[in-house]
Amino acid sequence: MKVRIHGLRLGLDSQESDLMNLAAQRLGIDVQNINSIKLVKKAVDARRSTVYFICSVDVELAPAVTITAGMLEAPDLSLVEDKIIAQPIAGTNLLNQSPLIVGSGPAGLFCALLLARNGYKPVIIEQGQDMDSRIQQVEQFWQAGDLNERSNVQFGEGGAGTFSDGKLTTRIGDDRVDYVLKTFVEFGANEDIMYLKKPHLGTDKIRAIVKRIRQEIIRLGGEFYFETCLTDINMNNGLLQSIIINNDEELPCSLLVLAIGNSARDVYRMLHRKGVRIIPKAFAVGLRIEHPQSVIDQIQYGNFAGHPRLPSADYHFTMQDRNTGRSLYTFCMCPGGSVIAASSAPGKLVINGMSYSKRDSGIANSALVVTVSPVDWENEALAGIKFQEELEERAFIMGGENYHAPAQYLQDFIDSRPSLSLEGSIASYAPGLTPSNLWNLLPREIAELMKRGIKAWNVRAPGFINAEAVMTGVETRTSAPVRIERDASFCSVNTPGLYPCGEGAGYAGGIMSAAVDGLRVAESIISHYRGPVTQVEIKKSQVIRGSAL
Repeated sequence: MKVRIHGLRLGLDSQESDLMNLAAQRLGIDVQNINSIKLVKKAVDARRSTVYFICSVDVELAPAVTITAGMLEAPDLSLVEDKIIAQPIAGTNLLNQSPLIVGSGPAGLFCALLLARNGYKPVIIEQGQDMDSRIQQVEQFWQAGDLNERSNVQFGEGGAGTFSDGKLTTRIGDDRVDYVLKTFVEFGANEDIMYLKKPHLGTDKIRAIVKRIRQEIIRLGGEFYFETCLTDINMNNGLLQSIIINNDEELPCSLLVLAIGNSARDVYRMLHRKGVRIIPKAFAVGLRIEHPQSVIDQIQYGNFAGHPRLPSADYHFTMQDRNTGRSLYTFCMCPGGSVIAASSAPGKLVINGMSYSKRDSGIANSALVVTVSPVDWENEALAGIKFQEELEERAFIMGGENYHAPAQYLQDFIDSRPSLSLEGSIASYAPGLTPSNLWNLLPREIAELMKRGIKAWNVRAPGFINAEAVMTGVETRTSAPVRIERDASFCSVNTPGLYPCGEGAGYAGGIMSAAVDGLRVAESIISHYRGPVTQVEIKKSQVIRGSAL
């Protein structure tokens, strides 16, 4: 018998080995009657005067030991049944060419991995560069403002998540989440991501894991083409017939997975021109705020701040504004991280947050964003993109038209006055900063809601309004501004053979949900088609195939 125990309280100075005794005490049995114990959830509980780890464990009992049905009615106890995920059964329809996947972010990678493991030899095309080349390109941009609009923080191997905190939290209830986590562990992640309540990888770990997944897909017969941009699609009698890459080469294609990421504006516009059904969706825009990490630790942990077993503290705040109907919330909070330049188009400035696995920069940052919705642009399909671009262009101009970002001390923002200098501030953004008044960047309604929300949060978390805190703009890529509509088989509702997938298609909101969506799409393809006959060869791109890396 296997029993799950929730809510075991472990002191900061206790060891995980102490969980065995705690579990035995809770079950009222001798420790020797426990065959094994597995930690399945661990979270920090700082809601009381004493900080604890709250743990859930799975306990395998000795054969002679049973738990009464009455005992299992307790809310903290439940029986554990091993879940068996059904493997997709190959369909009967003939697939003339290997599946083509556009994009190598989490959705594209996990879609390709599952297809490869089932013998479909997918071909992945990515407009950006391979990991090592991409990292060099991005670091050059951060140092000198030299933007490559095809390979940058948004585009390239690993997708936008490559330059992030690597959060693996998700609110979706899907058994595939375990598959994704186990896959990350298989390719090099720490096993603690399987049980931490807020697991993360860090940008350094993500980069190595992505490369190993790529190697596995190649080993199984898949191919990767980098610096290969989807520029057009061709249809015949409503059926997908071929695609154009780099405005030059035509490839036959009967099955195309679009895992394009939420910044692929050229692809959105091309699809819209071609009549692929796209609808607008809500997203959020705002700023990044930075605090000394010690300030956030003190707010969250009180007198226990700095304890060696406590991670760098995070936070999540929300506020619903009844007058406007908009929400203000913190997003993609990066403890011990930095604010980064995340532009992907010339003349447009975008920022994001990033951290390494150790989260040890000493600076905490988070997006503060406000929701916007299609009613703000009269439900026009692509008008949300225009809204994003206008904000990004304004930020670019305010920053000095050299990818320096406009920034302001938090207290100055609250007082609606420009910051005159940021010299010596904790602001971490590179290539550089321009002291500004961010009220001139944001729409008035959004800035006012942000000010009210920050004041309210400071009541709940005294110290949030801090003299050292800095705000930087602009954050616009919180999620896709459109959704490429699809049916129950995950295929476009009006373009057979086209499979919108992941965050860029409007069906995910982070690494985990995007990866899960990639698995769903792959399962659908497998259930409808049997293995491919030929593999497409792209002649004018950087191909990585076989074992060459």
